[in-house]
Amino acid sequence: MPTIKELREERAGIWAQAQEFNERAKKGDPMSGEDEAAWERALAKVDELGTQIENREKSEKLDKRFADIDADTVVVNPTGDPGGSRDQYAEAFVKYCRGGIANLDAEERSLMEANFRDQGIATGGAGGYTVPQGFWAKVTETLKAYANVATIAETVNTDAGNALPWATNDDTSNVGELLSENTAAANQDLTFGQKTLNAFMYSSKMIPVSRQLLQDTGIDIEAFIAKKAGQRLGRIVNQHFTTGTGGGTQPQGYVTGATTGKTGTTGQTTTVIYDDLVDLIHSVDAAYRQSEQCRWAMHDLSLAIIRKLKDSQNRPLWQPAISLDSPDTLLGYPISINNAMATMAANAKSIAFGAFSAGYVVRTVSGGQLLRLDERFAEKLQVGFLGFGRYDGLTQDASAVKLYVNSAT
Repeated sequence: MPTIKELREERAGIWAQAQEFNERAKKGDPMSGEDEAAWERALAKVDELGTQIENREKSEKLDKRFADIDADTVVVNPTGDPGGSRDQYAEAFVKYCRGGIANLDAEERSLMEANFRDQGIATGGAGGYTVPQGFWAKVTETLKAYANVATIAETVNTDAGNALPWATNDDTSNVGELLSENTAAANQDLTFGQKTLNAFMYSSKMIPVSRQLLQDTGIDIEAFIAKKAGQRLGRIVNQHFTTGTGGGTQPQGYVTGATTGKTGTTGQTTTVIYDDLVDLIHSVDAAYRQSEQCRWAMHDLSLAIIRKLKDSQNRPLWQPAISLDSPDTLLGYPISINNAMATMAANAKSIAFGAFSAGYVVRTVSGGQLLRLDERFAEKLQVGFLGFGRYDGLTQDASAVKLYVNSAT
């Protein structure tokens, strides 16, 4: 199997070959039908390799992070005595996942219930227990892999889920002054606003697992459940971090909280032109554009449209990454694919640009809960698992991220 480096090199080589068709076209030699077909095949191969690279990188990062979690996690048990990387509570938790509460001896059951009384909300005896640190760290890592916004925004972790007041400030319109000799400085107060980060409860929905799988000692059931719960939680929170309505009922998405930086030129209902992308970039203050976190965010189908755009020299605006851990770029800025955003359509808020770490904040509550239901799927010889997590998000600086809105007609 080729390495990620080899896949990147192959992708860069195919892209360079494809560019030869553009160079010939710039010299007045139009593409033949055969060249056009070769060009399309090259673009398709670049896409295919890009997907392989993205999936491989995501998988390797998760595998490495999971290994680090297993090696480094030290959980403190309810008595306050530190355990090892797989302390007594963690081991009891895995046994609980595999065989339920009946699979635990008296000491393990007491340990689970004591830990639950310290941290839990519902009834542990009904099948719900606070999960150990290592388990929830795996859920969080997988969630981030699927929740694009959580990786580019500012993140705040809290141990409890109480309402968290969050101060906001926009001082970009204020300037200093030139003073004459012996002249007092003028006052210019800082104006602060305040929003509230809540802790909305999300569930993974039920995860049925066969009893055969639970009994297979070769399966890391803890990692399996953590991965599935993280994927599901990641998809729903990413949707709300993107387009959530806010207002105390769900997180406020960055699309909801941002303002329009550029409305598409008439006729751009399902497309965008070079000039409009430049205008969108410059709708964000230069101070934000200098941030390393400044980037594009859009649906993959919107990127497919943009990849066909060329400048006046017939050079593609989109450029594929050729080095390890570097993203594809558009006009010099990295691109984050977020399929929770709208695809291009009349009046659609289809592209976002800006410094997301300055503009948006995500709140997560540490730890989580897991329910095991033995009876619900008994006739299918399955056990149901249900994971819970608490999250919120809001726009903290509407000047940092701006939107491109497709034209109405």
